[in-house]
Amino acid sequence: MRAVTVETLGAPEVMRVREVARPTAGMDEIVVRVRAAGVNAVDWKVRQNGYWLTTPYVPGWDVSGVVESVPDGENRFRVGDEVFGMPHFPRPAGAYAEYVAAPARHFARKPEGLDHVHAAALPLAALTAWQALTEAAEVKAGDRVLVHAAAGGVGHLAVQLAKHLGAWVIGTASAGKHDLLRELGADELVDYRTRDFGELRDVDVVIDLIGGDDYEARSMRVLKPGGRYVGLTNPSALPELRAKAEPLGVRAATVFVAPDHAALERVADLVARGELKVVVAETFPLEDVAKAHELGEANRTTGKIVLTV
Repeated sequence: MRAVTVETLGAPEVMRVREVARPTAGMDEIVVRVRAAGVNAVDWKVRQNGYWLTTPYVPGWDVSGVVESVPDGENRFRVGDEVFGMPHFPRPAGAYAEYVAAPARHFARKPEGLDHVHAAALPLAALTAWQALTEAAEVKAGDRVLVHAAAGGVGHLAVQLAKHLGAWVIGTASAGKHDLLRELGADELVDYRTRDFGELRDVDVVIDLIGGDDYEARSMRVLKPGGRYVGLTNPSALPELRAKAEPLGVRAATVFVAPDHAALERVADLVARGELKVVVAETFPLEDVAKAHELGEANRTTGKIVLTV
C-alpha cells in the first residue's frame, strides 16, 4: 500500500510517500481502507521531536474510511461499514496510509450525511475538546467557559460542545474569525490583537490551546475561586500548572486524549442532528503531505487540514 513514512526527524520534507506492507490485523482488530486522514498539531510536533515515537513510522491518527475486514466475534461492524476514529493513540496508528488496522472499539460509525473528509477532521480534535470539557473541567449548564484559539481545530469544536453543555462561551480569536465563531455559538469574543483577555472576570473554566507562561498566568487570574484551568498543549506540565494554580485558589488539569468509541458516537449523533459542525480549512492529496504540514505549522488556519487518500 501507499503510505507516508518518517524515516528521520525534522522538517516537513522528511516525509515521503512510499510502498510499504499493508498492516496485518490482530485478533481483535478491524482493517479500514482509509479515505481521508486528519492532520493535527501533534503530527508535526512528533515529526519534529519524536517524543515517544521512534523512526521509521507512518504518521497520523485521524481516520475516516470503509471497513475492509472484521475479526471473529466482532459484532459492531461489518465489511463495507463507513467508520471514523482515532485508533491507537498515543501508539502509532499509521493514518497517513491506504489501510489501517486497529481495535474496533477505537472507531464509531461515520455520521450519515458527512463526507469522509469532514469525518476525518473530527476524532482527535473532538475527543480532546470533549474530554477536556466533560472530564477535566466538568462543565455544567451556566458555566462561563473561555476557549483560547477558538477558531482552531480543537477550539471551534470546543466552542460548540461547551454550548451543547449549556455554557456561556467566550472565545479568543482574531477579528476576521468572529463571524464564524458567532455562527458556531460563541456568546462573547475577544480579539487578542486589540483587547487583553486578562480583563475578563468570573470565568468558571479556561480551555487553553496556546499555553506558555504568560497565557497560563493570565488565564488563571480570570478564573473565579474554585475555577478550572485546562491546559491542552503539554500534558506533562501538570505539576507546574498546579503549582501556579493553587496560590490563586483555582484548579489545574491537563488532557492526554485517549480513544473512546462512546464519546465518538456522541459526537457523531451531534453532527447528525446538526448541533456540531466541523470546519475544514483545506485538503491535500497524500503526496502533498509536506505542504499540509507547512500550512498547519503556520498556525493561521481556521478549522482542520485533511489529507485525501
